[in-house]
Parts: sequence; C-alpha cells; structure tokens
Amino acid sequence: MPIASPFAALPGLCSLCGGWGRGALCTRCRSDAALTRPRCSRCAIALPAAQTLCGACSTDPPPFERTITALDYAAPWDGLIRRFKFRAQPELATLFAGLLRAALHDEPAPDLALPAPLAEARLRERGFNQSWEIARRLGVRAEARLLLRIRDTPHQLELPPDSRAANVRGAFAVEPLRRGEIEGRRIALVDDVLTTGATAAEMARTLLAAGAASVHLWVLARTPAPGSA
Repeated sequence: MPIASPFAALPGLCSLCGGWGRGALCTRCRSDAALTRPRCSRCAIALPAAQTLCGACSTDPPPFERTITALDYAAPWDGLIRRFKFRAQPELATLFAGLLRAALHDEPAPDLALPAPLAEARLRERGFNQSWEIARRLGVRAEARLLLRIRDTPHQLELPPDSRAANVRGAFAVEPLRRGEIEGRRIALVDDVLTTGATAAEMARTLLAAGAASVHLWVLARTPAPGSA
C-alpha cells in the first residue's frame, strides 16, 4: 500500500532553510534531498561511479551485508539532525523517516526493523530514542525492545576511531526471553548516523550470534570520508 508523502501538506516554513514551501521541506530542499550518489553497497561511503565496494569493505567486510542511507551527514543536514537529537525536536522524525523511506524505494522489506538502542541513562536524559522514532515510521514491523544496550559507554565521538570497536564490545544483547523472534530473521538495523561503523558492527554481530539470518543497516545519514568535503 502506498505511504503518503510527508511533504504533501499545507504551506509552511521549510524545516531546513526556513523558506516557504509545502510540507516539511521546500521544493529546492526536497530536490536536494532526492539527489543520489554512488556509494559502497556495504558501508554506504561515497564512491566514484564505477565502484560498488570501497577498499575497506573489500578487504575486511563488516558483519552487516548492506547499508542504505538517505543523506550525507554534512551541512545543512547535520544541523537539522542535531536539532532532532539534542534539542528535543522528535517531531522531525516524520520528515527523516520519509527521507529514509525514499532511499529504500526498491529494497525488500525485512522481517524486523530494530532501532539502535540507547543506554537507560541517555534515554532518560534525552527523553526519546531517535532511532526508534524513525524506525517505527518506516512502514515495516519494528520492535523497540528486542535489541538491548546492556552496558553504557563513553560517547563514540569522544574517542579516536581506532578505539571505538573496543569501546562498544559487549555493549549489546538480545532480550533473553525473545531470542526466538530473532532466529532465522532478516533484520534491518535502524540508526540516525553512521560514522566508523564500529557500533553498527557490534550490534550486527550480536544479532547474528543470536541466530539472525542477515543484518542490513538503514541509516538516515552517512558521515563522509575524511577529506572528501
């Protein structure tokens, strides 16, 4: 069944540029959001048109099989995503879910979509899980409490890239009484931003160890490679 576009609405101010338009984005910003670029099929880093895998994924592939992203985590989108996460604007989830749905237009539906979980202290501080707010609006079966964060860790952005995998090792678990809901299932992990992929890889390993058939990663925005701006 077709899902109504979040952009088809009454005139109002564009969430991104502040200009007038219809729905959450004006015509110009909506066109910018719809632009696609060649990406690594495994980690979604931007690539030259002739390539389908980046060098890192060719030599050391991550445990998730595929990554779909809607945006580069760069101006002006990065500012809007920060407003969503850190300035208590969960209403932007409808806009972001619409952008991610558009990027997923020909992807087969998974058996389950699972949001990247937050530690309890961070969830209380923020008041909502931004990944869940996106996941539950994607039009597929989504579950908020199957994948759990069992260990709080320093924020990944506070650490050098080569320390991030160790930082999140053992930080996730599948709800013990619901492991049967994971076994043999095709899982889509939903997150807001993908940077080094260390957290996503640890979540994927946790799900595969619990019996998931495959794990794909659906992220709103992908951080560009250093020096690519």
